[in-house]
Amino acid sequence: MTRQPPPPGLELDRAHRRRRLFMIVFWLLAFGSATVSNILTLRIDAERFGLPTETWQIVTNEVTSLAVSLLMLPFLLRACDRWPLHTDTWRRRLPLYVLGSVAWCALHIAGMDLLRLAVFTLMGARFDPGSLSLQALYEYLKDVRTFFIVVAVWHMVEWFGRHVKGEARLLDAPDEGPPVEPVDRPERFLVRKLGRDFLVATADIEWAQASGNYVNLRVRARDYPLRSTLAALEARLDPAVFVRAHRSYLVHLAQVSAIEPLDAGDARLHMADGTVLPCSRRYRESLRAVAAGAEPSPAKA
Repeated sequence: MTRQPPPPGLELDRAHRRRRLFMIVFWLLAFGSATVSNILTLRIDAERFGLPTETWQIVTNEVTSLAVSLLMLPFLLRACDRWPLHTDTWRRRLPLYVLGSVAWCALHIAGMDLLRLAVFTLMGARFDPGSLSLQALYEYLKDVRTFFIVVAVWHMVEWFGRHVKGEARLLDAPDEGPPVEPVDRPERFLVRKLGRDFLVATADIEWAQASGNYVNLRVRARDYPLRSTLAALEARLDPAVFVRAHRSYLVHLAQVSAIEPLDAGDARLHMADGTVLPCSRRYRESLRAVAAGAEPSPAKA
């Protein structure tokens, strides 16, 4: 059976996935060390003030809070990835993050109380969370700080990653809607990397891939994120040179070495640098038609 092409993002999102993995490990260590510190502190306070609290109860209360927070963490990171706060979006999206912090707290309380009830029941003890309103206020005052610290750190890590890797922009930023005729074809992109600006010729772009709120531009084995939709970028580029191959990919036709048909009607695109990209059935025939009528530029050494 013929293997299917790799899923979109397999080649181009490795740096982003590494940052996401870093975030998960970082918060695992941060939450874990805070939990250990809280357990020791509460155990010391119980001894100092003669509180009738057993160690297993302290451990249960802290570990259940940790477990629920870690279970929710990937969803919060994914939300940050899907709805990032930029200078042009933060006013519109900040209220959604505030509502998200309320949902985070509600799920945190419900999850840890259920886990605590289960553990206390197994231990033959009675679990009493006390006043739910006071618990909600107390937990929210803590959770809202945790929630927005996670959001702030995520944005700082993503900004630093793009700053180091280099972030592209059109010299004339693309509109999100259809362009007004005549279309101004950009000849260069401006890439900012580590505080320095340099130009990338549009002809040097090998392909572009949609990645959340960005489009990754592949140029000489490097990826430069561009804040745009793939459709908006496609509308600005020459359709005889850059052709849609997939809902997530736009390819420079001269960089396509071969089109390999697959049984399901899809295809694989073998690029000049050896990379294999997917070509969906929806775009396969139009790509063939453009390729048949196009006169590709000579490959660069």
